Order: sequence, then structure tokens, then C-alpha cells
Amino acid sequence: MFRTSPEKIAGMMAQLQATARELGLPFGPRDTTYNSRLAQELGLWAQDQGKGEPFHMAAFHAYFADGLNIARIPVLLELARQVGLPEQEAEEVLTKRSYRQQVDRDWADSSFKSINAVPTFVMGHHKLVGAQSYAALVDLVTHYRQ
Repeated sequence: MFRTSPEKIAGMMAQLQATARELGLPFGPRDTTYNSRLAQELGLWAQDQGKGEPFHMAAFHAYFADGLNIARIPVLLELARQVGLPEQEAEEVLTKRSYRQQVDRDWADSSFKSINAVPTFVMGHHKLVGAQSYAALVDLVTHYRQ
């Protein structure tokens, strides 16, 4: 999953699982990382269809809780179906790569801003990387509200 020692991986996974538990997020055992590129493309389409939030939550759960390979089109089509998106249209979006350029622009923007993990919360010159507590988010917002 990562290019490091098994000991470091075990430590990182334990920390991720503890953070997920603390934040009430589902996080199952993982030993593989899957490419989320197609899920990102389908997610942008889902947003345009008014189903962005439910699709992103379904993809999050599929990947982090269930360990599903969200690089596989059948998995993505099932997620689309589960949130009420038309499966045939979703398949067309994926096969034609209709949202490829938009994701390319998003990746370029993230690279320019030195964002290399999700979620990342940016306000002004500050950013919080990874799943954060509500208190940490409040601190960030409060800092800029004054």
C-alpha cells in the first residue's frame, strides 16, 4: 500500500483507525490503495445531477469502510445506482471520460496549492490536512472570522 516498512504501515493504519473512531467515521482494514480517478470524474457528474453529496458519501464508505476497488467501473456503477443516478448515463460518463479535463484542472490547482491529501481545508494562508476534529475546524474558521 505504501512504500515503507511494514512496521510504519501498521503504525499509520493504527493512527488512521484511531482518528476515524474518534471522529465517528467508518474505516475498515485496508492493505491496498485503489486509484480514485474515475470516482472523481463520476463524482463531478453526480454533482451536476444534484447527487454529489450522496455519491461522495457512498464512494467514501465503499473505499474506506468496505475496501472496495473504486477504480473498477462495475463498482462505480453500483454506487451510482445506489444513490439514484441513471446507470446507463453513469457508464457513458465513465467510458467517454466526460469529466477528465475538469479533474485535470482540479489536480493542477491542487498541485499549485501544494495539496496532496484529502480532505484538506484551506483558509487564507492556513490549511488543515486529513480528517480533523470539529474543534480544529472551528479554530481555523474562527481565526479568519476576527
